[in-house]
Amino acid sequence: MARYDPKTAEPRQQARWAAADAFRAPDAPTGRPKYYVLEMFPYPSGNIHMGHARNYVMGDVVARLKRAQGFDVLHPMGWDAFGMPAENAAMERNVHPGAWTRSNIAAMRDQLKLLGLSLDWSREFATCEPEYYGKQQAWFLELFRRGLVYRREGTVNWDPVDATVLANEQVIDGRGWRSGAVVEKRKLNQWFLRITDYADDLIEGLKELEGRWPDKVRLMQENWIGKSRGATLWWEIAEAPDFLGTSPEGEPNHARDPIEVYTTRPDTLFGASFLALAPDHPLTRAIAEGRPDVAAFAEACARSGTSEVEIEKAEKLGVDLGVRVRHPFDPDRTVPVWAANFVLSTYGSGAIFGCPAHDQRDLDFALKYGLPVLPVVQPEGAGTVEVGTEAYVGPGRIVNSDFLDGLEVEAAKAAAIARLEAQDRGKGATVYRLRDWGVSRQRYWGCPIPVIHCPDCGAVPVPTDQLPVVLPEDVTFDVPGNPLDRHPTWKHASCPSCGVAATRETDTLDTFVDSSWYFARFANPHADAPIDAGAANRWLPVDQYIGGVEHAVLHLLYARFISRALSDAGLMDVKEPFAGLFTQGMVVHETYRSADGAWIEPADVDLANDAGVRSARRLSTGEPLTIGDVEKMSKSKKNVVAPQEIVDLHGVDAGRLFVLSDSPPERDVQWTTGGVEGAGRFVQRVWAEFDRETGPGSAEADAALRRETHKTIKAVTEGVEQFRFNSAIAKLYAFLGALRALEAAGGDARREALSAFARLISPFVPHLAEECWTRLGEEGMILDAPWPEFDPALAADDEVTLPIQVNGKRRGEIRVARGLEPAEVEALVLADPEVLARLEGQAVRKIVVVRDRIVNLVVA
Repeated sequence: MARYDPKTAEPRQQARWAAADAFRAPDAPTGRPKYYVLEMFPYPSGNIHMGHARNYVMGDVVARLKRAQGFDVLHPMGWDAFGMPAENAAMERNVHPGAWTRSNIAAMRDQLKLLGLSLDWSREFATCEPEYYGKQQAWFLELFRRGLVYRREGTVNWDPVDATVLANEQVIDGRGWRSGAVVEKRKLNQWFLRITDYADDLIEGLKELEGRWPDKVRLMQENWIGKSRGATLWWEIAEAPDFLGTSPEGEPNHARDPIEVYTTRPDTLFGASFLALAPDHPLTRAIAEGRPDVAAFAEACARSGTSEVEIEKAEKLGVDLGVRVRHPFDPDRTVPVWAANFVLSTYGSGAIFGCPAHDQRDLDFALKYGLPVLPVVQPEGAGTVEVGTEAYVGPGRIVNSDFLDGLEVEAAKAAAIARLEAQDRGKGATVYRLRDWGVSRQRYWGCPIPVIHCPDCGAVPVPTDQLPVVLPEDVTFDVPGNPLDRHPTWKHASCPSCGVAATRETDTLDTFVDSSWYFARFANPHADAPIDAGAANRWLPVDQYIGGVEHAVLHLLYARFISRALSDAGLMDVKEPFAGLFTQGMVVHETYRSADGAWIEPADVDLANDAGVRSARRLSTGEPLTIGDVEKMSKSKKNVVAPQEIVDLHGVDAGRLFVLSDSPPERDVQWTTGGVEGAGRFVQRVWAEFDRETGPGSAEADAALRRETHKTIKAVTEGVEQFRFNSAIAKLYAFLGALRALEAAGGDARREALSAFARLISPFVPHLAEECWTRLGEEGMILDAPWPEFDPALAADDEVTLPIQVNGKRRGEIRVARGLEPAEVEALVLADPEVLARLEGQAVRKIVVVRDRIVNLVVA
């Protein structure tokens, strides 16, 4: 018997699929139900590794199942192709970003095709091509006309070496992630999208996604939007430095105006011991003009990490501003005002009141600077309230708070808001953590913002008939900064309104804009309109979206917002773009380093195991290597395995099988040579089984095989539909064992079993499945064969496991024949030694048996 040869079988089957254009989604409705499968499209960095492959193979398994179940399947692929890495490559390698990007796309397309994915390549596009971003410019202008796009001055992180704006996450220890330059805070005119207009709708929509999105992702989005109900109140300034209150010209500058504070805990106002302002709060800046120490503090804060995670982890620091304010409920009492590094100007008004007894951050700050700690919430049943180094943040009743004393927390909040409003010192308010989306980027390789700045007319949209605004090709990167700013001709234009000389907008759009609508363009990527409404309404929402949890907030939130905005603009009907979401785990691999600290690729590593002691040496030089941590596959640490390596050694089906079989898909899987070799052996055993000759069979063996076949169909179908791929594959391994064990089975039972087996393995190992299908003598491709259906009677287990409860608490279990009469179950339970031991001589007063479900014993 010849061994299965993946090197010839896999190209043969891929050629058959390509010749038949097998994966092209129908352009017109067919009467069949639709199913849209989409993996988050990749950035064309240059190479696909098996870490990426796991994501795409998961989607492929779902797509192939749904096709076999009779659905019209849309399973497209494209490229998220704009972004800073291409500009970095241009600077480092003296190559145009477009050339670098398109070369990478070509290489990655070939690598993806090696994986045998059922992708509709006819819908492929890259976001860096004018055919795509020109359509994006068109809908951007539609949102501009609808008031959802605006421009204003905003504070940004500015890298003075790269001459560009950095996201908070790109500022590391106060320095630019790439240049290492000290980051500056600058005020720049920026373009924004009004995502805050949709804050409530975005929260409400999360309820519809319950059970279809991971709970943690929905919670992350809800927290990011951060809707909170509380109070806005005003603290009048009682004392301030003499220089505060007038500008150098002697004009009032409003620095002595009351300080506005938003709080979610107005019930704790009597526990206030200080106010804290953001380092860039207007009052902080005003005092810094006359206080060098305050100016130095604000500058130090501007250089430190600016993400909320970094701020939360940092030591709580502050400086007393020399200002005191009157307590809104007790004007005779004043509290000091500080500037603090943990207060964000982007939340509320950039000012908070500190209640150290009931907020850990405030307590840490108060203890550091010797500020009072005044408990005002007393836990139920507690005596006096004492606060050490941990704040009390639980429920209770209000104390030490005048008219609020004795009220529970929620009632006290309402009473405090009512008193503030009655005294005109505050009002109830709802605020959001979410801020409008700043989409301006000071770089070349992005979608040009289609606006012209006229000295007379202001910001004027580019007329629709002049779209797309195409990036110029003749740019250089020998000077830091945005090449569009210094291009000799591109930025010069005439005002569309009045005709005078004007200037194009040289900022480009955030790449998250590119990925906020691509799923809708896939419905018809050749349409003249940005979105073919008919096609989008037919295919959307995406039924199954697959990608990493790192995109839980930004990409997914922006896509949900843009879908709503485009729907309201009449471009499509669907507002919630992703009906189902799955966040997969990563493929991880050991890392290897040489003596000089260089990372070494696994392909250049020879591993040894001497009496349990593992060692590694470099194949190319023989030098010893250090075995490092198991980490996510990444090019930077070179712990990647390329698809071509797997194709050459084991065949791509073995690689596909391994990345899905070794752990649940939401968890990480560690790539091991032994693991993929084991998958390769399974491929060979499957092929051998289809090549094995059997006799006519016996009635008993045939019946047993039919039962196993239908149980396997049920288990694999449920496993794939519930994203338990590893469980489905384990059942396939077990079924292969059953086929070999039931050697006496033959005839129709065996043929039925093998036919079902070939179709069940086809989503996981499609090339092998096609070869097996042909080996069975079936016509056509298994790709077009219907998914096998199980007979519930044959798929039912002969036995069931019944939990045994004693007085409502689980104390054991028992295996019994399915459908056994309750009286017979009672007898078996009362004769079971483990149950008797649990009873410890107690009399059984009653036994309740729910057939095939549970047994409950009530004892005295």
